[in-house]
Amino acid sequence: MFVPIQVDENSTEPMYAQIENQLRALILSGRVETGTLLPSIREFASQLQCSIITVRRVYQDLENEGLLRTKQGTGTFVAEVEQGEKDQYREKAVEDALRIAVQAALQMKLRKQEFKELVDRVIQENWSDEGGGER
Repeated sequence: MFVPIQVDENSTEPMYAQIENQLRALILSGRVETGTLLPSIREFASQLQCSIITVRRVYQDLENEGLLRTKQGTGTFVAEVEQGEKDQYREKAVEDALRIAVQAALQMKLRKQEFKELVDRVIQENWSDEGGGER
């Protein structure tokens, strides 16, 4: 299975952390479903052009978090994750992004009302029923 992970070799974030964070996000967002067989450590390392030790660490860390399960001789699978945990992760990811946006607005000396209008405009331009729709 191909796992859509992009590694930035120029990033200050370690490669294992980039892979781990992206794979965690794919699992918790539901883009990689429960029961999905992940590539072998060797295959995934080859795909990402990194060391086997890096992928092994990612798999072990996510297994310790309860997101992955390894069956000897069978492979590594995505574990079942409670819906509440997925919802909590989604909300936290968006909240973190909003905090970064607020900090950028403050640095640019936007007034609160200007920021709210900007957020509303971006929502209107980008929101679709496919991406979540009206709630």
